[in-house]
Amino acid sequence: MCTGACSKFIAIPLYVMAAVSIICNIMLFFPGFDTTYAAEDREGEQRLTQEVKYMAGLIGGGILVLIPAIHIHLTSANGCCANRCGMFLSIGFAALGVVGAVYSLSVAALGLANGPTCLWSNEFNTSPEWGTPFNSSGGSYLTDKEQWSWCLIPENVVEFNVGLFSTLLVAACVELALCLIQMVNGLFGCICGTCDCCH
Repeated sequence: MCTGACSKFIAIPLYVMAAVSIICNIMLFFPGFDTTYAAEDREGEQRLTQEVKYMAGLIGGGILVLIPAIHIHLTSANGCCANRCGMFLSIGFAALGVVGAVYSLSVAALGLANGPTCLWSNEFNTSPEWGTPFNSSGGSYLTDKEQWSWCLIPENVVEFNVGLFSTLLVAACVELALCLIQMVNGLFGCICGTCDCCH
C-alpha cells in the first residue's frame, strides 16, 4: 500500500478516537449527568473520582493524539507534508501520539481498578461517607456486581464510570496501535516517499 494512502487510513480513525476520548473525559466530570458534584468538588469536597481530574482523555487521548492525526493526515495530501521530510516528521508526531495514548490508557486502567468516588456504605461501614470503596479491591469489584450497590450517590455511578473508563481504555489501545503503525509507515515513507514506487 502507498505510504501516503496508509497515512490517510490511519489519520481518520485517530480523529474519531481523539473525539471519543475528549467526550468521555468531559462526561466523567458529571457523574449521573449532574453538574452538582463537579461544583461541590471545586469547593473542596471530594466528589469526583481522582483519575478524572488527571484529564488523560482530554490531554493524552485527545490533544496529544489530535496533533499527530492532523500532521499524519497532511502527509496523505498533495501538499507540503506529502514528501520524505513530512513522513520523517510524522514519525515524531506519531511518537507524541504514543505518549498521549499510553497516558490515557494508564489513567483509564487506574480509574477502573480503583473504582469511583461516591457516598457509600455496606455491612462493615453502616454510616454512609464519601470515598472510594473499591480502592483496595484490586479491581475485583468489576466482576462482583453485588458490590456496586455500596455506592448510594451519585446513582449508578459505578456503571457510569466503568462504561466511560472502559471506552477510554479501548480508544487509547486503538490510538496506540495506529500511532505505532504510523511510525513504521513513516519510516517506509522516508525511504520510498509517499507513493507506491520509490523516487
